[in-house]
Amino acid sequence: MSHAQHKILVSVRDADSHEPLPGATVLLSGTSIGMQTDSLGTATLNNITDASHELTVRFIGYLEYSKKLQFPLPVDTIIVQLEHTGEKIEEVVISSTRSSRTIQNIPTRVEFIGREELEEKGNMKPGDIRMMLNENTGIQTQQVSATSANSSIRIQGLDGRYTQILKDGFPLYAGFSGSFGLLQTPPLDLKQVEVIKGAASTLYGGGAIAGLVNLISKAPTKEKELRFLLNGTSAGGFDVNGYYGQQFEKVGVTIFASRNSNRPYAPASTDFTAIPQFERYVINPKLFVNLSPKTKLNIGLNGAFEDRTGGDIKYLKGNGNSTHSYFEKNKSTRLSTQFAFEHQWNEHSTLAVKNSINNFQRTTTIPDYIFDGKQLSSYSEATYSNQHENVEWIGGLNYYTDHFKEYPKDAFLKRNYDQQTIGAFLQNTWKANPWLQLETGLRGDYVINYGLVLLPRISALFKISPKVSSRIGGGLGYKTPTIFTEETERIQFRNVFPINAGNNELERSYGGNFDVNYRNSFFDGKLSFSINQLFFYTRINNPLLMESTSTNTYHLINVDGYMNTKGWETNVKLGYRDFKLFIGYTFTDAQIAEQEKKWNTTLTARHRLNNVLMYEIEDKWKVGLEAYYYSKQPLSDNDTGKAYWLCGFMAEKIWEGFSIFVNFENMLDARQTRFDSIYTGTVTHPVFRDIYAPLDGFVVNGGLKLRL
Repeated sequence: MSHAQHKILVSVRDADSHEPLPGATVLLSGTSIGMQTDSLGTATLNNITDASHELTVRFIGYLEYSKKLQFPLPVDTIIVQLEHTGEKIEEVVISSTRSSRTIQNIPTRVEFIGREELEEKGNMKPGDIRMMLNENTGIQTQQVSATSANSSIRIQGLDGRYTQILKDGFPLYAGFSGSFGLLQTPPLDLKQVEVIKGAASTLYGGGAIAGLVNLISKAPTKEKELRFLLNGTSAGGFDVNGYYGQQFEKVGVTIFASRNSNRPYAPASTDFTAIPQFERYVINPKLFVNLSPKTKLNIGLNGAFEDRTGGDIKYLKGNGNSTHSYFEKNKSTRLSTQFAFEHQWNEHSTLAVKNSINNFQRTTTIPDYIFDGKQLSSYSEATYSNQHENVEWIGGLNYYTDHFKEYPKDAFLKRNYDQQTIGAFLQNTWKANPWLQLETGLRGDYVINYGLVLLPRISALFKISPKVSSRIGGGLGYKTPTIFTEETERIQFRNVFPINAGNNELERSYGGNFDVNYRNSFFDGKLSFSINQLFFYTRINNPLLMESTSTNTYHLINVDGYMNTKGWETNVKLGYRDFKLFIGYTFTDAQIAEQEKKWNTTLTARHRLNNVLMYEIEDKWKVGLEAYYYSKQPLSDNDTGKAYWLCGFMAEKIWEGFSIFVNFENMLDARQTRFDSIYTGTVTHPVFRDIYAPLDGFVVNGGLKLRL
């Protein structure tokens, strides 16, 4: 007996936007009937017999849809609305753009580092965030001091002072207080990290020429979260981190505390420490109060206290003498407050007021010289936002102060300064139609002693199809001059003349970027693939550079020329079952031009290659392999650094309430001291060269995570 043959049209759409989803897989389970949706998001299934069949629809980034259908059907068309998976970036709300939109609907290009990746990087270096940032394409953490391990962050080939680092939207790591910012920020209390590459001064004011990094702290949830992490290293390091968070009826609290330490470690025969001796305590309590259903208040305190000493390993171990006597000691204290108040007037309008005060003290001591200073800075802001489905307006006022006072131990000129900036900004995000969204902004900053700066910006998001999207954006930026640069840090600011508003000027920039993103799935959704191609360009006019004199003193001057950086980043992600492969390539061409002279920017790898392979069985195993390549880098002594590879392996075994992990970092033992020198002169009076490669070499660490 023959059965009737039927056909049905299946229309697949996004449940939120109701836009069609081309490329979705539609099939009848248990049969050979199936196909992908066309450009209109539709698929026609033919030759269906009289029976009960299960209709299955799959599309990358969406929950799988299944429904049993009894043929024949009373209708010839079925509309299927797929829900987002809710995993990772699909429903991530980004705060760095000041908007409350999800990452896939923001015209400004934002890179998101989520909690899962933060935990993986925390296994490798739980004491700070250097590794987490350094393994991002286009970002390079640059070690500034050969013996104290002080580091800064470079985005797309530009010095660290051009990147603005925020904590929950507060600029706590600018000027003098940025010195040990990366080293004093453990990742355990972070919820996510947001990175904007390129001009972002319109969003938060001066300093974000290369981009900004916003560190977002965890917020309490109704379910108690209590975590501890213990970690030890073969290089003599030991970390104890603890985090507690819980939201009660109207009050929530989070508390993070850590102790991080290391014995002096010198794997080479140079006598100088690759990892300094240090002991650091960090505590970050935060209170969340729901004053009413529409009014919220957050109050937080960040504290970090550290003693750090590097130098001659014999001196540090108590075996010093008149020859082995070099040391570099840094004692620092960081205390900052955070206050945020938010009131929702109605369904569309919100008023937010926030303030932070940051007190940072640091004393640097080397033989025959002491640099002692204190920075007191503050940031206050009031914003009003009006949000509708297709249009969002955000406007605000802010006031930033930066006061630095030096306590000199010699007769050299004091480098004291007092900077104040008053700013106003207005931003509009407009969904012109389903395929185009625009974000425009204008900021006006009045910098005392330097005048008014106008900073326009524009970004656009093109949703060409559910598989293809593109962003383009650009804007202006500026940086207020201070004596705190990577160049002056290397010489402990010794004999550096103060900044003078009469002689120095603001560094001003313009730049833009353009990217194309493609994602798709194959083999019924088993294989996921995405690629993002970014092109970038930034130019800084009259950059601030350090020049020496015949009397061994130094001036920071605005050169008659420019600094520019251009290049591209390629990011590829592949996923198959429990395997994930990430491949990233960065090409950076960074140069400085002064009148008729032109040279390459130092300590910038022209080629960077990032490779990460992860195998993960949820709640059971995590195993990862990493390989990073750095090409040759120009050095400040007109030499060129060697190219090298960094390779690592990590594994974590997970149980219900705890996990154990092990990490083999730099397994090839790539060290600058193996293939190049790190200083000239004598061990008593060393002159340190640029540090372009690791100094600590192959290090194993492992530990225990507790989830109570």
